[in-house]
Amino acid sequence: MAQKPSIPKGTRDFLPMEVSRRNYIFTTITKAYEKYGFSPIETPSFELSTTLLGKYGEEGDRLIFRILNSGEKMKKADLDALSQDNLPRFANSLSEKALRYDLTVPFARFVVQHQNEIAFPFKRYQIQPVWRADRPQHGRYQEFFQCDADVVGSDSLVYEVDFVQLLDEVLNDLKIPGFTIKMNNRKILTGIAEVSGEAERLIDITVAIDKLDKIGEEGVKIELREKGVSDSAVQKISPLFSFSGSNNEKLEMMRSFLAASETGLQGLDELQFVLDSTTELGLEKADLEFDITLARGLNYYTGAIFEVKAHGVKMGSIVGGGRYDDLTGLFGMKGMSGVGISFGADRIYDILTELDLFPAVIDKGLTLMFVNFGENEQKACMKMVHQIRKEGIACELYPSSAKMQKQLKYANDRNVQYVALVGEEELSRNVVKLKNMESGEQQELTLKELIKKIRG
Repeated sequence: MAQKPSIPKGTRDFLPMEVSRRNYIFTTITKAYEKYGFSPIETPSFELSTTLLGKYGEEGDRLIFRILNSGEKMKKADLDALSQDNLPRFANSLSEKALRYDLTVPFARFVVQHQNEIAFPFKRYQIQPVWRADRPQHGRYQEFFQCDADVVGSDSLVYEVDFVQLLDEVLNDLKIPGFTIKMNNRKILTGIAEVSGEAERLIDITVAIDKLDKIGEEGVKIELREKGVSDSAVQKISPLFSFSGSNNEKLEMMRSFLAASETGLQGLDELQFVLDSTTELGLEKADLEFDITLARGLNYYTGAIFEVKAHGVKMGSIVGGGRYDDLTGLFGMKGMSGVGISFGADRIYDILTELDLFPAVIDKGLTLMFVNFGENEQKACMKMVHQIRKEGIACELYPSSAKMQKQLKYANDRNVQYVALVGEEELSRNVVKLKNMESGEQQELTLKELIKKIRG
């Protein structure tokens, strides 16, 4: 008995309607990116392991899919490392390449490699799949698309303001009814670590704080202590978990809290500029919130941090991003500041589906199908189909003279908008009987009239 086919967990097949809906999301994002001056690039689906490893922190490294060496390279496996139970070293000897974890680190590699071929500040967008060996669950997949936009080569906060505007515009265009753009600054988090006396444990603190909405305040405290953060530091940080008030009130309270940290105060100044500029420019729909617990656990962020959550759905963030002043430095190119965002297209798709927000026009199938009545009629209809396609109308002829019931069922299954019936009688009078499959209305038209009606 043949084995039932399946796909790996955390991956999906997409039916035609699903692809059309996904393309609607990609097109909406792409239009906004290009309006804001971003240009498209693409990078390979896999990179050298040395490009990716060590860029996302310990947790991120564990989620990178490695590609097993093949052929003669398998003979170079470090068996001594295996016998010494040094599994990381053994794994590295088995794999020189890995699937990309995100689009930002490959972009940094791209910038360094092509620095003499691009103009700075360089603004790029990129819509491609990425892979993470995460536990599959609702809204979280092992293969998914990211829709990134980045500016590299400038530390101007104007770009942070632009990104807030862009986020608001895209999600408003997608008709998402309510959403909050959360912002923080990594310098503020650095300041928190400094004034709590645990500056050397910045990464441990940010990774723990970033889990607040998942494990709660007590869970964060437990993780901080497990990471070796002192009780006095945990006690000093704890009030921040329930910080409340307007953005300006939070900024003022944090200025008092971070009074002894120059870095922390710099982060507050940067955030203040973005918030004030956005208030002056205005937003269509988004709520903009200063969230002191927003950390986004990626090691490469150095300034602004962005995250967006939709209202009324049980879903994680649908957009994330931030500034990374020294990312290209990892590849030998110092002093190249960058900032970027990434839309989670798969999560946005799930939200639009759950809230029934996709435009009805997306789900319309083939525009026109000719019924096949036989050999003579087929020959005439093939010419008509050819002419109609030249007019830019999606059209096809059923491939055989099957029973009418079967052909109409096929049209319904394909969600065909119109069916054309051209039998012997219609041919003799040089007309086409056009049936609207939604209303059931039928009318006789010349081919020229038919094209005009459908295009109109």
